[in-house]
Amino acid sequence: MNWDDIRLFLAVARTGSISGGAKQLGVQHSTVSRRIRQLEEKIGARLIERKKSGYELTPAGEKVKQAALRMESEIISVDDTLLGKDTTLVGPLKVTAINNMASSILMPMFAEFSKQHPQVDLHIIVSNTDASLVEREADIAIRLTNSPTDTLIGKQMVTVASTIYGSRDYLKQHKKQGGEPKWIGVNCCGFHKAWTKQACKDQSFDFYSDDTLLTLSAVREGLGLSFLPCFMGDSDPQLERYADPDPEHNLGLWILLHPDLKRTARVLAFRDHMVQSIHQQRPLFEGTYSN
Repeated sequence: MNWDDIRLFLAVARTGSISGGAKQLGVQHSTVSRRIRQLEEKIGARLIERKKSGYELTPAGEKVKQAALRMESEIISVDDTLLGKDTTLVGPLKVTAINNMASSILMPMFAEFSKQHPQVDLHIIVSNTDASLVEREADIAIRLTNSPTDTLIGKQMVTVASTIYGSRDYLKQHKKQGGEPKWIGVNCCGFHKAWTKQACKDQSFDFYSDDTLLTLSAVREGLGLSFLPCFMGDSDPQLERYADPDPEHNLGLWILLHPDLKRTARVLAFRDHMVQSIHQQRPLFEGTYSN
């Protein structure tokens, strides 16, 4: 069997859909669909079936998936052995980070690294879900968590504080009128969703957001209050804190890498650059920055 065909099938098996597999690998939906059909013809068995709930693997598909995982493990092992001996600042480097950080406070840091090391091809993967370092979807992950996985090498770079923000006009109006403040419903992450539920109890929402950058825009427009990281809220002149940060809402900002990449020059150079750059912005992350 052709490894490229197996790789396509494995992406579909992991994501549960043709479109998900295509997106993960950066290829056309039609390409994945065609190659899966060709693979089924070579094997002589159906591998996936479409159900109302989505795609499901057939018994033959499950067997091929297990074989594909073993093949992938061997290939990754070879790649890691070669990469682990890489002592040059040349080649691709895939970094995953959440959207609200990657597109704001981290972008100047990424840009500076790219300028300093033009021969490193820096790929920034924006995702609010965890990209797998074990399966080599990324080389480095920048994650907000208080419980990083113990299978990766990691360093907590800083503590990220969050609190409740509203637009200056909205808070001025609310102070004048009194009563309960209006809240924005959020589904961007488990942290903000849980904190919002705890803060506003059973209040209903007439506006929801599933992305922190969208929430920031909604707060600016005076649609109500919401939790935001202090590095976002304190940097926006249109916003104002509704309350002081609560230490219970602190999260660690970690930089994580696969153990097999601990001697790879470009990985270590990027890690050291980010640790130093983030340390310089510590007050903004920790919510102690003042204009």
